[in-house]
Amino acid sequence: MQYKKDTKQRNASFQGLRSFRDTLPKNIKKIINKKGHIYSETLNNWKYIVGEKLFKFCYPKSFKNSNRFGSSTLVIMVKRGHEVDMEYSKKEIMDKMNGFFGYSVVEKLKFISFDNDLKIESHKIDTKKNVTINKYQNQIDSVKNDKIKKSLIELTKVFKQK
Repeated sequence: MQYKKDTKQRNASFQGLRSFRDTLPKNIKKIINKKGHIYSETLNNWKYIVGEKLFKFCYPKSFKNSNRFGSSTLVIMVKRGHEVDMEYSKKEIMDKMNGFFGYSVVEKLKFISFDNDLKIESHKIDTKKNVTINKYQNQIDSVKNDKIKKSLIELTKVFKQK
């Protein structure tokens, strides 16, 4: 019996435990090597990077690595009303990140603002009335389990939005 060298399987098998890196597919290894390490370290150390004051109203959303067409960019979600504070501390955040990693990781910071969570919750309470058609509302009301009833109402809200 001949041994095939051109298969996509591993060439040799080892007894015992494999490292986690060896078990991952090649595509995922590339993603982790390019973006995953920088973004995960940024998430873990975000409080140290931005400071206690800015940590309360911002968090990193994504990291785009540099390529031929653009520079490396960190996208940060900022609570509405605090964009000016973030804009003034932009240079400090970039310097701290580059100092933390030991090389120039981030060249640009991009801010995206979002509304306060309390306003969104109060809006959801108002739209709870008359979400479904009366025919389906009567069937949902006939369900005895409260958890199922609530989940059906949430499901109808999602369909109503689309």
